[in-house]
Amino acid sequence: MSSTRKGARAVRPGAALAVLAAAQFAVALSTSVVNVALPAVRDGVGLSDTGMSWVVNSYGLAFGALLLLGGRAADLAGRRRVLLGGLALFTAASVAAGLATGPWTLITARTAQGVGAAAVAPAALSLVMRLFPPGTGRARAIGVWGAVSGAGGAAGVLLGGVLTEGLGWPWVFHVSGLGAAVVLVGTLALVPASAPDDDAPRRLDLVGTLTVTAGLVALVYGLTSAGRSGWTDPWVLGSPGAAAVLLALFLLVERRHPAPLLPPRLWTEGLVAPANLVMTLLGAVWVGLFFFLPLYQQQVLGAGPLETGLSQLPLAAANMLGSWFAPRLARRLGPYVTLAAGLLTQAAGLLWLSRITADGSYPTDLLGPVLVIGLGLGTAFVQLTGAAVTGVRPADSGLASGLVNTTRQIGGAVGLAVLGTLAASRTAAAAHHHSPAAALTEGYRLAFLISAAVLAVGAALTPLLSRRLAAPPQPRRPRPPLPRTERLSDTHRIRHPQKEIPP
Repeated sequence: MSSTRKGARAVRPGAALAVLAAAQFAVALSTSVVNVALPAVRDGVGLSDTGMSWVVNSYGLAFGALLLLGGRAADLAGRRRVLLGGLALFTAASVAAGLATGPWTLITARTAQGVGAAAVAPAALSLVMRLFPPGTGRARAIGVWGAVSGAGGAAGVLLGGVLTEGLGWPWVFHVSGLGAAVVLVGTLALVPASAPDDDAPRRLDLVGTLTVTAGLVALVYGLTSAGRSGWTDPWVLGSPGAAAVLLALFLLVERRHPAPLLPPRLWTEGLVAPANLVMTLLGAVWVGLFFFLPLYQQQVLGAGPLETGLSQLPLAAANMLGSWFAPRLARRLGPYVTLAAGLLTQAAGLLWLSRITADGSYPTDLLGPVLVIGLGLGTAFVQLTGAAVTGVRPADSGLASGLVNTTRQIGGAVGLAVLGTLAASRTAAAAHHHSPAAALTEGYRLAFLISAAVLAVGAALTPLLSRRLAAPPQPRRPRPPLPRTERLSDTHRIRHPQKEIPP
């Protein structure tokens, strides 16, 4: 695609891809940029240990729960317009987070950041799919997308360490806002406008959005609070029950709404269902890795924020290398084998990481595992992202783009809650017999070991994609209109079933 409509300026797909990839980089960066700064943020605004996890999860939950709404809004209102609005909100919320002086102000600003990101991510990915038709060009574009997504998570830890030690934790948020503002200007200059799809639903499913968001918040709240209050606490016991009721209500609303947030038919299109199932598992591990690894380095090994951030460079480089190799490897070995290999490689790295010790060091305990994890993460993410948006109708491209980001973020929020609770329980049990550093290490080791098992399950599920992933199905095409005589015959046959007239 080299030009727009007559009279419009020429479209440069490469420049537009750079801007859209930068938007995704900013979204991924904000998921992990606070992780190294969490101890300093806790002291600065008076957070509790549970509050630290909510600084991460408030962003992830708002992001994940509203991605479907953001994707559908992009289909309905125009992708570029929704992207610009999301970037503006993200910029303002980032500045507000940096100015926060109390826990609830910070968590509210992080939630608003997530809302903005929920508009940015699906609109940007949908625009990429429109700029690059199926073929080698799209495969390369998805490779770039996967590389910047994975690198954003690792770079967030690096940038968080540099900024926390150099300028103070508020700049972790201010720089995120500055980056989003630059992307906004680039979008205005280089990304072509996108008209709404004519066959997209003309309504937004607000009831479905409310029920699924409330249900997910209740679920994550219960899982997060269990480590602090115990599983017998009434609020902990009641939250999963409330979540089950709200999510069941969401499914009921989706079946009856004329323009559902998540149409049930979407799960039958292309590779949407199996790809998103595996992406949920990958997301659970991804977010947990970037949460626990910096904490281990700072709280056990005694590394400072800057040292912790710089140590993520090998992980980011390996991730980008895996993303770059993934399309080439898929052409040689097949997409199914490539995906399974990526998941198993990452699982092997996490299994290796689960052998950390309280008196370890970065070169001996972490460098090797993070290189292996980075290669596997980049390879698997590229394959899953491409598969999850393959074979859907053009009018649903924004929704499918939102869904694949949703499953990753929701998987991350739930996964972090579960892993955090289990790690805290193991640490509390080990504290009776070990030093504080050794007890923390026991909790982190358990989290990494469970993460490896989760990815092994994901690799076992990849045969669900194997047959169709090798030859992706084409989007459904509308049937051509019948000739007028045939339409009249059909009408006559409907009105007078007893007198069938052959077409």
